[in-house]
Amino acid sequence: MEKPYVDLKNYIQDHRQEMLHLWETLVNTESGSRQIDGVNAVAEILRQEMLHCGMETWIIPMKNAGNTLIGQWNKTASEKPLLFIGHMDTVFPEGAVAKNPFRIDADGHAHGPGVLDMKAGLVIAIYTIKALASIGWKQRPIKCIFAGDEENLHMFSNTPEILAAEARGAAAALNFETGYMDNSVVVGRKGGGILNVTVKGIAAHSGIAPEKGRSAILEAAHKIIEIEGCRDIPRGKLLNCGIIKGGIGENTVPAECQFNIGIRFPTTAIKDEIIADIQKAAEHQHVPDTSASVEIKMIMDCMETTAGVQKLFEQIRRSALHCDCGDVSPLQISGVSDSGITVVNGVPTVCGLGVKGEGNHTAQEYADVESIFDRCLLAASTIYDLS
Repeated sequence: MEKPYVDLKNYIQDHRQEMLHLWETLVNTESGSRQIDGVNAVAEILRQEMLHCGMETWIIPMKNAGNTLIGQWNKTASEKPLLFIGHMDTVFPEGAVAKNPFRIDADGHAHGPGVLDMKAGLVIAIYTIKALASIGWKQRPIKCIFAGDEENLHMFSNTPEILAAEARGAAAALNFETGYMDNSVVVGRKGGGILNVTVKGIAAHSGIAPEKGRSAILEAAHKIIEIEGCRDIPRGKLLNCGIIKGGIGENTVPAECQFNIGIRFPTTAIKDEIIADIQKAAEHQHVPDTSASVEIKMIMDCMETTAGVQKLFEQIRRSALHCDCGDVSPLQISGVSDSGITVVNGVPTVCGLGVKGEGNHTAQEYADVESIFDRCLLAASTIYDLS
């Protein structure tokens, strides 16, 4: 291992206890997506860490969600900036820490709510910057963008717009989401979303004047069949009508029906195709005198494996060999993340660079402790090599 990588490794090894302490503090600070005060408390802990390593920080407040934390280091460097992205919220309910506090077992596994997804990734991001600073690396600015509501897909905030605006023009992004035990990193993710279709009909007594009614439920049924028929599983084009609401009673022709559609897509082109299919079905009448409207409740963009993403992955693979972090393989997964936002805005991104583990979103979630140090070294070595 050459000297720069040795120096980076030595810094990380010398600060193991600090990293573990920060990890424990973050895990034991509850921050479920709807625990807004808890998310903001995590943001403040991280902001203080950023300030200690000379970063400029600012908070973007959210009214109905956890705030977004941004920190910038070495901002006067002339090269394009690099992005470190992640999220501070978890999926766990209030009281989860009391039942499952941070702890490390005899097998070297850390436990606790969010220990894997993704409190450790936030530690890695901060200490990657500290490690680079320790060897005098100053080739590029690095900007951290930590969201407060990723786990509920930013349904109550404009975080995606903020992330897109902050990301534009960056050279590359590393997302410290959950890592995988096989040492792979994520180069592609499906996008997903929720769309609502509201069908309007004409109410009437189903026994006395059925001819005057126009059933919104019947019209919705036709539309659901039409929409579900657009599914193309081999292409990754997924549409699922998962919730239906309508009608007030069996003796009334229903005047309104709403159904919700969950979608998944591997490319932006297929996303656009799905939206067009739903809109076409909404405009097409089967029952006369009915109408329908479509509301896009939320969309998380897909992370396509672009040429830029592939090039960044190849650099990570080379850097892993330089710093003795083993062979790194590429992985495509279905789960969405904020990496889709950066990729769709032209920033090559590799995801899943966080601590390795299993069981995210469950009480059995665990993380391999040694991998927090390995992944920090890999990230720092990659940034060093990118310059």
